[in-house]
Amino acid sequence: MRHLLALRHQGRLTSEQVRTVACCFGCCPRTVYYWLEKANGERKPRPHFEATEAIRVKYAFWQGNVSAVHRELVEEADAGGPPAPSLSTLRRALKRDLSPGERAGLRDGERAQRAHFVYLKRPPLHRNAAWEGDHVEASVEVELDGRLLKPWVTWFIDTKTKIIPGLAVSADAPNRSSVLLALRSAISTEEPHLPFGGLPERIRVDQGKDFGSKVVATALGQLAVILDPVPGYMAHLKGTVEALNGAAEKMFFAGLPRHTHRQRLINGKHIDPDQPPLPFAAFVDRLLAWVNWWNNEHVVETLGTTPAQAWHDDPALVTEIAREELRLLTLEDDKSMRMITSKGISRGRNLRYVAGWMTDRAGIQVKVRLLPHYEDEVEVFDARDDHYLGSAFLSDRSNAEDRADMQRARARTKKRTRATQQKAASTMKARYRPVTSAEPPRRMTVLAAEEANAESRELNRDAMAALAIHAPPRDEDLPAGWVSPLARKARTESA
Repeated sequence: MRHLLALRHQGRLTSEQVRTVACCFGCCPRTVYYWLEKANGERKPRPHFEATEAIRVKYAFWQGNVSAVHRELVEEADAGGPPAPSLSTLRRALKRDLSPGERAGLRDGERAQRAHFVYLKRPPLHRNAAWEGDHVEASVEVELDGRLLKPWVTWFIDTKTKIIPGLAVSADAPNRSSVLLALRSAISTEEPHLPFGGLPERIRVDQGKDFGSKVVATALGQLAVILDPVPGYMAHLKGTVEALNGAAEKMFFAGLPRHTHRQRLINGKHIDPDQPPLPFAAFVDRLLAWVNWWNNEHVVETLGTTPAQAWHDDPALVTEIAREELRLLTLEDDKSMRMITSKGISRGRNLRYVAGWMTDRAGIQVKVRLLPHYEDEVEVFDARDDHYLGSAFLSDRSNAEDRADMQRARARTKKRTRATQQKAASTMKARYRPVTSAEPPRRMTVLAAEEANAESRELNRDAMAALAIHAPPRDEDLPAGWVSPLARKARTESA
């Protein structure tokens, strides 16, 4: 329009040019002349009813009921207020002046408004550049110890390759222990964990108290992994794991028995309420099989290939960490100095931990680390230098193998101590040198190497002297008329 207005002001606009523009926009030339008049201010827009702020408030109060808003405007007009528009005019005004998202938000709330938002997509970097983690409650009832429950799954997913590197399943509400076990499973690349993993650069999670706990932040901080909690109620900021939760609901949970979101009868009951539930172990086994299918066989539409193939095609290096080191890092500190006694390590509430390596170590101060909410076993460290000593188990829950191990440890310690004592006793036992003359014998002591060599040389000289004294005399040294036994024997044999 600016170009046409300039031509018109210069007096160079022709009807042929107007017809060309009209043909381009699929309208008649009169419409183009109308646009020129409107753009030049020659034609004033036709007045129309607008949705004011007061009408927006009424629309929100009546939760999107336009008829109720119109009735209220009519009542105000009857009471001497401004004239009320017709119902159709009001509808057109609300549709024209309010965006679809704004109408949805005023009608159904912020959650409905978010469906009309436009979101950005993070640029893909490389594998292990970012993970996302979350808890999801399985919409399936499983059987455990004679009762029905819905397990929780804690898992992580790589945002670039869509690989699920690891997970943990909880029979009850997830906690810090669930997060640490899932992290241990996801980072480890050794059996029996999944073959994918390594250290990520950052992990995006929600602001749940289990993901944001100090023990989780400490474990990741020691590994230089950035924990990135997204703001509350901003699930789109970790959309990859949210999409995984939705996929698991439709592709896995829906195919299991006693799916709680299955169709219901008119009375609200399930179609097959007596369907036998899966045991908890069987559910975990099927879940691991589904994760294996997702990683190795499922073709992700946005990738055009399987997550495993996308993982192997990525040239980024994978930082691995030893299983034992990872296990020790993903533990919670007991935050107390404790003493090893003859009864083991006491943690209150009659919890006493023992182990075979504690034999003959009673009296040293130690620190205890354990998996949160799991008190059957702890890891013990020296309080002086944080040196790892070993694992310990509850004394009242020990089995036959644990007791046999402690007995063998005590036997080994006793045997080693007894052998050392016997060596010391044999070293301190009094011994005397033999004598060759009537003199008191001298006491033998342990000699140093130089002293032993010197005494050996002295003994050799004494032995040579003794041999010289007792050697038979030579023939030329005998007195006249004397014959040695050897010479006599030689004369007899020659005769």
